[in-house]
Amino acid sequence: MTTNPAAPSAASARRAPAGAAVLREDVTEAIREAVLAELAAVGFSRMSIEGIARRAGVGKTAVYRRWKSKLHLVLDLVGAFAVDGLPVPATGTLYGDVRALLEVMSHVLRHPVASAVIPDLLVEASRNPEIADAVRGALLDGQHRMAQGIVSDAVARGELPAHLSADHALDLLIGPLYWRQVVVRDAVTSAHLDTLAHQVVAGLKSASATA
Repeated sequence: MTTNPAAPSAASARRAPAGAAVLREDVTEAIREAVLAELAAVGFSRMSIEGIARRAGVGKTAVYRRWKSKLHLVLDLVGAFAVDGLPVPATGTLYGDVRALLEVMSHVLRHPVASAVIPDLLVEASRNPEIADAVRGALLDGQHRMAQGIVSDAVARGELPAHLSADHALDLLIGPLYWRQVVVRDAVTSAHLDTLAHQVVAGLKSASATA
């Protein structure tokens, strides 16, 4: 009896393909939705991989294939709507750049993840240095980059002096907006953003004059 060399053997037919298993996007999305629901129900500190998996209708291994801990899972959600990777506003004026960034940040803070996750994460960050470092990387690095770009462009145009700190600019930009939208939970209108942009620009120039 002769064999066909082109025909695969039974052993090779059963052999699993090399490389990592393909992760199903529908399962990934189900897990992300389960995280949001679990956060709303129990908060970050009481949230568990077991609870997430149960709510998503998957096994724990499906979660661990994608994220190594609940912190990394939540930070992935936060990173999905963070400003990291967005271009620095380039309107040609300090007011225009500040107003554009406020618009972006207002949109970000209206996202359900922001109201459900960020306050809880900040509480946990105050207790855990690892979480604090991770939150800073996920939330603040992109915002700082944009603030630095706005300040640098304004300095180049002669609107601000070179010694102005991007951290100070970020405090003036994001602090009032975060307070109103996330803490107080008041609506933010276009007119309010216009006024806030004027106040931020005035504050930056005042700080520059007294520094």
